[in-house]
Amino acid sequence: MVGGDMSLQFSRGDEEIADLFWDIGVKKNTARVLVLMLRDIDLTSRVIERVVDLRQPEVSIALNDLIKRKWIKKINQVTENKGRPVLIYHLYRKLDDILDELKKDIVGDYEEKVKEIEKVRELLKTQ
Repeated sequence: MVGGDMSLQFSRGDEEIADLFWDIGVKKNTARVLVLMLRDIDLTSRVIERVVDLRQPEVSIALNDLIKRKWIKKINQVTENKGRPVLIYHLYRKLDDILDELKKDIVGDYEEKVKEIEKVRELLKTQ
């Protein structure tokens, strides 16, 4: 289903979830777009801009980030007129998969930092 529905809105709850994703380490604008995409509605970048209240370049950067992470994908939708095809963005990964990936990244970073702390301890002992 392609969402062009003008009733789509970014709620206070969506805002809160986006802030949590930001706290976890997802870029702020990427988090806003992700929260909207988690509704599992295929959207154009223009609709995304309007709903999450970001400018086109900000949405473009956020979408590229999400595509790079393989969380969403873009699909060409052929239009009836002879203009350029419209790009539709589609949620590619389930929420649980995205959260598991974020968790794995955080745990990996944490374990790496702990190793570095222990390396500092060992290096200082040998001086």
